[in-house]
Amino acid sequence: MFRGRRFWPAILAAAAIVVFASYLAYTQYLVRQFNGQATINSRIYSQVQRGLLSGAGQGLTSDEFQALFEIQGLLNALDLPLVLRTEDGEYTGANLPFDEDPASPEGKRKLAAYMAELERTRPENVTVVPGVGAIAFGDTALRRWLGWLPWLQLSSVGLLALVAVMVVRVESRAERERLWSAMARELAHQMGTPLSSLEGWLEVLALPPGERGSFAEDDYIAHVMSADVERLERVSRRFELIGKPPALDVVSLEEVVNELQDYFGPRLPKFGRGITLRTRVEGRLPHVRASRVLLAWALENVVKNAVDALGGRGGRIVVLAHGGEDGNVHVHIGDDGPGIPAGLRERIFEAGVTTKSGGWGVGLSLTRRIVQDLHGGKVSARARRRHGTVFDISLPVSTA
Repeated sequence: MFRGRRFWPAILAAAAIVVFASYLAYTQYLVRQFNGQATINSRIYSQVQRGLLSGAGQGLTSDEFQALFEIQGLLNALDLPLVLRTEDGEYTGANLPFDEDPASPEGKRKLAAYMAELERTRPENVTVVPGVGAIAFGDTALRRWLGWLPWLQLSSVGLLALVAVMVVRVESRAERERLWSAMARELAHQMGTPLSSLEGWLEVLALPPGERGSFAEDDYIAHVMSADVERLERVSRRFELIGKPPALDVVSLEEVVNELQDYFGPRLPKFGRGITLRTRVEGRLPHVRASRVLLAWALENVVKNAVDALGGRGGRIVVLAHGGEDGNVHVHIGDDGPGIPAGLRERIFEAGVTTKSGGWGVGLSLTRRIVQDLHGGKVSARARRRHGTVFDISLPVSTA
């Protein structure tokens, strides 16, 4: 589901190109149709002129002459620029692209120049009629406007593309800001617990030895404080690595999965509606090329998400790891909680998206970045048959 969402911009771009190409082809079709109609009108005009010029010799009646004049008037009303050069070298025209009187010397000069231009650039628009002369037609105003239409379309598409790029940039910037804001809150949250613990132990150390109760031994206090400091270093190391491409080593995924049990075991609720965590590795897992710190963080985030889903109701979390025939190592983390709403299932890995009222929506987003962007793997979520959620993670096997 998530992979399909990654390609929607390319699909929309391809659809836009197809629509634009179809629109451009349709416009060119209309232009060709106008040219064809103009050619037919020019031929009709040439035949009318031939009839008017040589009608007397053909025995035309006055009514027939009148009909030809009316046809000529209708053709002139089509806004089709027409130029007639008689066999005697005289010029006349209609609907010309200049204002001078065709009968004036300047008008005749422009008529001759216009006729020469059409014969040079549009020879297909010139018809020679024996006994009449040469008749040529130019582009109507509508035809000229249609010629500009493809460029207007291209400019419109360019502007829309520019607006789309700006919108994507603004949205991307906003998403990055939301992500970094959520990561800052997550960092403060993860550092808050060991810092609070250190503050408490410092208060214990400030007490006289006789008032420390069962925490009188300095060795014990030093041990637990050292564990808190180590936790702080681990948190800081994680956030340091997430901002840049990490150095990848050959990592035993089996050890990382087993460490989940060691880390979460003492921290899960045991009384009332407790939560149980079970990890299982099928067969001997091949190693993966990964950052051990970040990979452990990615799996930890998914298990934390399952713990939050089971909070207050109890349940089971199962982590299963096995090798696959596709050359990848697969980890499935499932719970029997309420599940993810269908409307959020495809967006659950986006920054800021969460099903928890007080959540920040950063844990699963970081998991996706770690697994897919930094390790070249895949992560997805699906609903279980009855209830609950399963997160599927696959990582490429190391060739080392």
